Amino acid sequence: MVVAFVFVLTVLTILVLIAQARPERPHRVAIKQGWEQLQPLLVRLPLALIAAAFIAQLLPEQAIADVFGEGSGWHGILAASLLGGLLPGGPMVAFPLIIIFLDAGAGTAQIISLLTSWSLLGLNRMAVYEIPMLGTRFTLARVITALPLPVAAGYWAGSISNWLQ
Repeated sequence: MVVAFVFVLTVLTILVLIAQARPERPHRVAIKQGWEQLQPLLVRLPLALIAAAFIAQLLPEQAIADVFGEGSGWHGILAASLLGGLLPGGPMVAFPLIIIFLDAGAGTAQIISLLTSWSLLGLNRMAVYEIPMLGTRFTLARVITALPLPVAAGYWAGSISNWLQ
């Protein structure tokens, strides 16, 4: 966490120095736009984390560990891939739930499958945005192409995780 913070702070400092050197001073606009994007998060993120804490109290940790733990193997990867595709909402819903699952004992491979499936196969986004805007044929072609990716990502993540230990 500290390394990520230092990295982002370093990149931000470099970008500010580059912007400051330019005659039109684009950093003032960037700061304004950044603040406008941050404001909704200042309300949503704490509420999402509090909701996640309540959900964590309601979900039995042992059940999560049994279904999505390291020992669940392929069954856990498949279950996580299915759950990820069904998980509604954006990052304010998904990431707090992922944190709950990790804290309850979910495995790396399973969580990566869940996150990949949520990113690629979200049924909610397909129904609300993709099919109405891009059409059924395009959506079906994309989904069929992406369908094996969450399982493959989980398998590879499990292999990499085992190799790193």
